[in-house]
Amino acid sequence: MQRVCIQETGNESMKITFLTRSLDYGGAERQLVTLAKGLHERGHRVVVLVFYANGPLEKELYDAGVTVRVLDKKGRWDVAGFLCRLVHAVVHDKPDIVHGYLGIPNILTVLLKPIFSGTRMVWGVRASNMDLARYDWLSRLSYQLECMLSRFADLIITNSHAGFDYAAKNGFPKSKMVVIPNGIDTDRFRPDPEAGRLLRMEWGVADNEKLIGLVGRLDPMKDHPTFLRAAALLRNERKDVRFVCVGDGATDYRKKLQALGKELGLEECLIWAGTRGDMFAVYNALDIASSTSYGEGFPNVIGEAMACGVPCVVTDVGDSSWIVGDVGVVVPPRDPHALAAGLKIALAQWPNKGGFSGRDRISHCFSVQLLIHATENALRDVGVRCR
Repeated sequence: MQRVCIQETGNESMKITFLTRSLDYGGAERQLVTLAKGLHERGHRVVVLVFYANGPLEKELYDAGVTVRVLDKKGRWDVAGFLCRLVHAVVHDKPDIVHGYLGIPNILTVLLKPIFSGTRMVWGVRASNMDLARYDWLSRLSYQLECMLSRFADLIITNSHAGFDYAAKNGFPKSKMVVIPNGIDTDRFRPDPEAGRLLRMEWGVADNEKLIGLVGRLDPMKDHPTFLRAAALLRNERKDVRFVCVGDGATDYRKKLQALGKELGLEECLIWAGTRGDMFAVYNALDIASSTSYGEGFPNVIGEAMACGVPCVVTDVGDSSWIVGDVGVVVPPRDPHALAAGLKIALAQWPNKGGFSGRDRISHCFSVQLLIHATENALRDVGVRCR
């Protein structure tokens, strides 16, 4: 594993093009926006190429002065025209580095390499221990292609140690990989009791009720069924607890989860909030945040909740236990009884969120500044090594 230091390696600006599928709400997308803005502010020329238009995070990049180019992909089978538009965009911008974000964009950087031999191709890897059997054939095929093509990338950045290990086990070259943890914007995610109170009112949650939340897209990897079963167990013991799931996903899967919640008798105490744009208010509305995933790299939601002063109960996957350190509760994945027990511990230890020091840990260990400087140095280094 390459180690990335935080020292300056030069003052020359770089031309960096990010390639991503969308700018919808999501952890990877949020990190891309944070990184692109930060590198832009550092004086680099940053362009974001996006497959599909009108993602809600686009405006944040526009407002920061970052160029966004929409490749206007028409659908899964729009291949030839899409590739022509991609090549034209790279020809137009002449980047020093093309930085892919996740599977298909990573693969595309390698396909571009023979055409743009002087451009360094960087991959972004942001997950670990994926249960690919739960996904469609295209997802499985794209990961197999990533494994086969990874040796052609000039640099592979993983956002977690777990992601590094998982990728290495699947054939990614260790010599080209570095770990750069996500950066949490502590100016954006901060304690704001009033914002939390107003949202609790909107949801109909009383001041004397404890609200436990799971923030994440409705996706099998996030393991909402374990959260719902743990909620039912806890609700049998305490009638003052309420639960909220924030995020959305495929319609069929959402209906399946909602049916499970009804089957478990959670209708009166469970809120399906869907996608929200006011995430700092969401975190501030919670008494406890939970992450129940069985496959993760660096879950942003944990760091964001901690930055808002919210205690977290997390499954021991990815780098979750490293993020919470000694100021959170860690339980095994896929175990509703263990999760319910962990939630009870957190409610007892931090009954009013008082004395919780998670924000200090995030500020010191996972700041945006560390993310930007480490990435800047890694990108400079790959440019020097490949010349």
